[in-house]
Amino acid sequence: MSDFKPTHSPIKDHAEELAKAEAGVARMAAERNDRWYPKFHIASNGGWINDPNGLCHYNGRWHVYYQLHPYGTQWGPMHWGHVSSEDMVTWRREPIAFAPSLEEEKNGVFSGSAVIGDDGKPKFYYTGHRWANGIDGSDGEWQVQMLAEPTDDTLDSFEKKGMVVDCPRDRVHWHFRDPKVWKTNGVWYMTFGVSSAEQRGQMWLYTSDDMVEWTFKTVLFEHPDPDVFMLECPDFFPVTDKDGNEKWVIGFSAMGSKPNGFMNRNVNNAGYMIGTWEPGGEFKPETDFRLWDCGHNFYAPQSFNTVPGDTASNTDGRQIMYGWLSPFVDPIPMQEDGWCGQLTLPREVFLGDDGDVHTAPAAEIEALREDSNDFGAVDVASGTEFTVADDAEAMEIEMTIDLKATTAERAGVKVHATEDGSYTYVAYDDQIGGVVVDRQANKYGDRGYRMAPLDPAELEAGELKLRVFVDRGSVEVYVNDGHQAMSSYSYAAEGPRAVRLAAESGDLKVSSLTTHNLKSIGLE
Repeated sequence: MSDFKPTHSPIKDHAEELAKAEAGVARMAAERNDRWYPKFHIASNGGWINDPNGLCHYNGRWHVYYQLHPYGTQWGPMHWGHVSSEDMVTWRREPIAFAPSLEEEKNGVFSGSAVIGDDGKPKFYYTGHRWANGIDGSDGEWQVQMLAEPTDDTLDSFEKKGMVVDCPRDRVHWHFRDPKVWKTNGVWYMTFGVSSAEQRGQMWLYTSDDMVEWTFKTVLFEHPDPDVFMLECPDFFPVTDKDGNEKWVIGFSAMGSKPNGFMNRNVNNAGYMIGTWEPGGEFKPETDFRLWDCGHNFYAPQSFNTVPGDTASNTDGRQIMYGWLSPFVDPIPMQEDGWCGQLTLPREVFLGDDGDVHTAPAAEIEALREDSNDFGAVDVASGTEFTVADDAEAMEIEMTIDLKATTAERAGVKVHATEDGSYTYVAYDDQIGGVVVDRQANKYGDRGYRMAPLDPAELEAGELKLRVFVDRGSVEVYVNDGHQAMSSYSYAAEGPRAVRLAAESGDLKVSSLTTHNLKSIGLE
């Protein structure tokens, strides 16, 4: 056992800072407008949120933490919010977990992850953030990796142990954050995102025997695109293909990638590569960079394995992922409502028989269904619409489109359709061979459209399966059992919010259609 001690430099009383943050959230929650506030997605009671953090299952409960600015609806000094659940269906709010109180984190407690240690207890690794000049970001940032341990099994309060990895600032251009920790073959590994001195996006690899003293091992991965200067919120985990072979998935949120056709259309873009990894070495990609989610507003995902503890390969159980619906582009109308930002549904990550990653809603989500309506097969003639629901506040739509019998150039489902003509369109576009989320008719917020491509095998299969989740202010789409996903804000206009099938320049043949009204997860 090493006698290394983390750096610990208190500058504020943590309990006092947490109490102030709770009061800040409460002030905004008291006047919150719920017109777009999610019914079945995780969001803060008030204030701004971003990245999911510290995801874990421990002592019979699921825990989701998230980046929180408790004093406003724009990004600001980061804290950690917290919710928990026994069943991943009904959630309760927990006390704010972290506030800036140490010198190393005085300008923000940034993102990080949780892992079950050798003693069976969780350890939380996160980034401490401060401005290099102590005032603002004009002279860069100083970011380091920190350790905290819960004071009891509720995971509601923590003892901050301090800094365990300092930033070698001569080798780093400011960005040095978002640690992910795991164990393989008896060795603990940590990776996080780095912008090198040459401003290349990298993930570094550290090792440890005791989870406290960490030693640099190698650059795990450098993004081949020189425009990508930082890999935020990295993830790294093993999966098994249909033949039983172990592969590794490397995930990151690439900063600086340029748009190219339908790819990389968001300000920054979160995606993955599949490849191989020998412990202690560099990751060797076998695929190109692929988006986790093709929607307007997906970013900074984090995943965790559901096994409460690490095994030799950490491949038992499910790999569950949450992402953040990032409001990338102004206008952002929910900022006027006392809150801003939500997480996606929990998604199970696995390799499909096609060899690609799929992200499908976790099975627990089906428990949200309150009642169902089976429409069977539905035909929609060219230029007409079929009303599925006159007013849908929170709904799941399962539909299968018969591509061989559908002649429409574009056809699908309009959600949040209001009397003023506003709607968001989830449709199959035959001319481009993909599924689109089109917000051109939205009354509020950013508009535009996004496309999730279908591969040749999917186009030849003759049917397209869609699961569409409609919440008060968002739409989440899963294509063909999660081979593609799309997450977008959809700020419904005033009045009843209808759901309608539509067909353009040809007919639509829906071979099966079922809707489910969804109950609240308990955070409203």
